[in-house]
Amino acid sequence: MRDQMPRVLDMTPEGEFVGRPAHRGGTWPLRVGIGAAVVAAVAGALAVAAMFLWVASVLIPVALVAGGIAYVALRYQAWRARRL
Repeated sequence: MRDQMPRVLDMTPEGEFVGRPAHRGGTWPLRVGIGAAVVAAVAGALAVAAMFLWVASVLIPVALVAGGIAYVALRYQAWRARRL
């Protein structure tokens, strides 16, 4: 407790309280922890975005094959309808 600054009650002559002093940024472990949390959040967001892009790149060929099969089936049914 010796490293903490003593508390000061600061008032104006009119009896009003003076605003809080500006925050100095906290201790270095707090700043390192906040920085690590920010880096972890950014890394997590990048990992999620990479996973979505990977899933999309895997599904594109599947969608193209399914579209080709649907096109051939539609043309076949149209050909059979004209033949009857």
